[in-house]
Amino acid sequence: MQISLGWVDLVVLFIAMAASVLIGLKVAGRNNTVESYLLGDRNLPWWAILGSIVATETSTATVLSVPGIAYGATGFAFLQLALGYILGRWIVVVFLLPNFFRGSIVSAYEVLKTRFGKNITRLASLIFLVTRNLGDGLRLYLAAMVLEQLVGWPLVPSALAVGGLTLVYTVFGGMRSVVWNDCIQLVIYLSGCIVAAILLVRFLPEGWTSYSEYMDATGKWNWIDWDLALDKPYTLFAGLVGGTFLSLGSHGTDQIMVQRYLSARNQTHAAAAILVSGVFVFFQFALVLWIGTLLGAFYTSNPLPEGIANDKVFAHFITHHFPANVGIIGLMLAAILAATMSTLSSSLSSSASSAYSDLWLSGLRHEPTEQSRLWFTRLATLFFGVVQILIGIWANQFSNSVVNNALTIAGFSSGVLLGWFFLGIFQPRVGQRAAIAGGIAGLAVLLWIQFVLNRPDAIRIAFPWLSCIGSLVTFSTASYLSFLPWFRTDPTS
Repeated sequence: MQISLGWVDLVVLFIAMAASVLIGLKVAGRNNTVESYLLGDRNLPWWAILGSIVATETSTATVLSVPGIAYGATGFAFLQLALGYILGRWIVVVFLLPNFFRGSIVSAYEVLKTRFGKNITRLASLIFLVTRNLGDGLRLYLAAMVLEQLVGWPLVPSALAVGGLTLVYTVFGGMRSVVWNDCIQLVIYLSGCIVAAILLVRFLPEGWTSYSEYMDATGKWNWIDWDLALDKPYTLFAGLVGGTFLSLGSHGTDQIMVQRYLSARNQTHAAAAILVSGVFVFFQFALVLWIGTLLGAFYTSNPLPEGIANDKVFAHFITHHFPANVGIIGLMLAAILAATMSTLSSSLSSSASSAYSDLWLSGLRHEPTEQSRLWFTRLATLFFGVVQILIGIWANQFSNSVVNNALTIAGFSSGVLLGWFFLGIFQPRVGQRAAIAGGIAGLAVLLWIQFVLNRPDAIRIAFPWLSCIGSLVTFSTASYLSFLPWFRTDPTS
């Protein structure tokens, strides 16, 4: 069954989406330099950067699939991972953030150039560009697939609409448009989730009493798991260690986040945005997990049809139980689209800034004019937008398992990049050759874990550990190789 949109829902949805384009067009005229276009003149308030950080790391999966985790046996145990996210952000602020505020860099990978040279900087940028655009193109496909299932809109037009709308305000508005739209989209999808939670409580036979009885009966109040097994993703051990490394990789080495820090007025403001975002994300996860447990209580007295997977339960509730044509369905659809668009717009802007600084600018023999810089960054944004839309449409030709494996591989980059940043900070003897060899070893080990070790008949390693393993293998391999004659080269060669 699909949602039947009334005119009130359509108006709410249209207003929410139109606001993004209008904001992008409104700030477009202020972008007369590359610093303005890519970094908002390094003058954006910390609280806006905070909103942009949170919105960027929130996707359609967070809004629709994470409630399915709490609906199942896991309950609130996912929050143990969020504890690691908070710890990881603190380490980013102490050890990695100062490197981004030495000089006037545009890309996170310029830090590696000072330490290792141009080649590894270009390689890091290429890894980021390939994995980021592949991953976000697939996320666009998943969002379009949700629209197809919920509303019945064809997948290709859905991907074109969501990707095209995001592309318009990003190309014209630049970083300012991205950040302010992220803040608006954060409010939209949080509002949608809060409305859904209120409806669920009201639909329970005895309201909060029914919910409390369900939580007591299922033991879901207990969200701390002391198990040390590596195959369990939601334990305190996996959360604090694996979650910390996940956050270090995503928030300490990924240009999509570093670009936000560089847009802050100073290092102190950037640090405040990073640290507070960790606490904000913890409570955001608590909200969507609460929805999942509320769904569990609701479907205890309203049996769910057989064959519906846990990550589809929230979508089933929206489809069958949201009141029609009062604007709530329109708000929820806007929330789903907002979660996707915030990630996509940030991806396009960060891809353009990395391509500009690490690939194009570093390869020029002569200093380009400001107009040439602006033209390149706008065209690069447009190019990556088209690439992601094409990937989103192309992904329809493959099975869900292929898409999920591709997303997993796209996530491997954070482990390798984090290993390189650790080498740059803590291993002054390691040169470029050893660092690149270490990165190859880290990637090879992650591929082996994903496609050989993680089989039903073999030992399984849960996803929070992958970034940790990738970075440690990269770091330790490069450190060892640096003692061998052929790898003992000048670190900046």
